[in-house]
Amino acid sequence: MKTLQLDDELYYAMSEIAEDEALMTKVLKYVKRLAAKKRNNPTEMTKEEFFRHVSEAEAQYARGEFVTQKPGESLSDMIKRSGYVI
Repeated sequence: MKTLQLDDELYYAMSEIAEDEALMTKVLKYVKRLAAKKRNNPTEMTKEEFFRHVSEAEAQYARGEFVTQKPGESLSDMIKRSGYVI
């Protein structure tokens, strides 16, 4: 199918549910998820992934696995001292 035909079908299908806010919200969330996959941006994550990262960070903090910025030290220097390349 050509892109224009797909556009027409998509807009027609959406016009049938345009008055239903709940359905339109679901469609929007799904389309955004598809678009994010296409962009393949490593900084974007799902809500579940985000909270998994937060839990992991909290566990590391509880184990004492963290770095603090020393007085007079720049943020860049602290990051480099932590082993990251910037």
